[in-house]
Amino acid sequence: MGRILLLNGDSTQALPLSRSLKKMGYDVDVVQYTKWGYGSSSRFVNRKFLFLKYEDLEEYHDFLLSILKEGYDTIIPCDDYGAMLLSKYKNEFSRFTTYKIPDYDVFERGYDKHSLMELCQLKGYPHPRTFLVDGGSLEGVDLDNLPYPLLIKPNHTCGARGMTYVRTRAELEEKFPLIYEAYGNCHLQQYIPAGGHQVEVQLYVGDKGELLQASVIKKYRWYPENGGSSCCNASVINPKIVDICYNILKDLDWTGFADFDTIEDPRTGELLIMEINPRVPACVKSAFISGIDWADIIVNEYLNKPHKQYRAKEGYFLRHFGFECLWFVYSKNRFKTKPNWFRLFGSKIYYQDMSGWDDPLPFFVGSFGNFMKQLSSEFRKAKNGTR
Repeated sequence: MGRILLLNGDSTQALPLSRSLKKMGYDVDVVQYTKWGYGSSSRFVNRKFLFLKYEDLEEYHDFLLSILKEGYDTIIPCDDYGAMLLSKYKNEFSRFTTYKIPDYDVFERGYDKHSLMELCQLKGYPHPRTFLVDGGSLEGVDLDNLPYPLLIKPNHTCGARGMTYVRTRAELEEKFPLIYEAYGNCHLQQYIPAGGHQVEVQLYVGDKGELLQASVIKKYRWYPENGGSSCCNASVINPKIVDICYNILKDLDWTGFADFDTIEDPRTGELLIMEINPRVPACVKSAFISGIDWADIIVNEYLNKPHKQYRAKEGYFLRHFGFECLWFVYSKNRFKTKPNWFRLFGSKIYYQDMSGWDDPLPFFVGSFGNFMKQLSSEFRKAKNGTR
């Protein structure tokens, strides 16, 4: 039928995508960023292109261009670097394949976390209190009157990397220069206390600005506990937060796919906008198991073909076995968490890091890759700030 290329195809989101695309009749190739990935080990993947310098967009541009010239129907990003690359060089890449993503100026307004918070403040969308820092110096910031504790948040990063929790002015002054040196421009954000859920929202906005599909995921556990990746989540129905996220995308003139991270303030019960992920999220399998085939929607929208209108079902749980184990080791709530950590199996319980019984290899290869990451001092340092 055709060929589709996934960027960061070694990610867990590549597992449900490649399975669905293969079922639709496509051959699936992937660009992988590591030798030990999940999606790239799947039997539903044909060719694999290893590329380690994905953070260098110029080198990535040349590498990807050489692949696209071989001929692909479309291309789907599964990471921020891939999405940024496709947006920045959209006019050039569109000569060789078809896809839909916001123009780079729109992309930047939504992807830059501080820029997004400015829009939320201007338009009155719920969000944590946010404070601008000019460059690498805290000069000009009223440090004594900030609402400690705070988060130092890089404007451009993913997977909670660089996000750092500080309790006092002294701790802020000590850690901010280090985070700035490693990640570039940052902002300060009010820390939302533990006790609320995280809610993730996926949307697709059509060429005419219409909302074509949405799905919502409620996270019950994440690692690290103070702001990390999902360990346990469930499909939910929440039209209110979908409407808020859709209105933000309309204000941005955003078209195509977007994924929002929100967090519940336990003091008010309100969901607060945190950031936009401009690509398919790691826990998208939650939407798949609840009845929404995002691969079908994305590919057929990219190719201007008709697709089914889906309706999600509530109460389907997705766990990440590897992250759940790490959460269990570090959390003080391991024996009193809900849903029960020890309920490992059930008709509505699935695993993010497992493709399926008919495709077992990704779990073992990807888990080994994650284990190797945990041995990396640089990776642990990037994640430790929020633990």
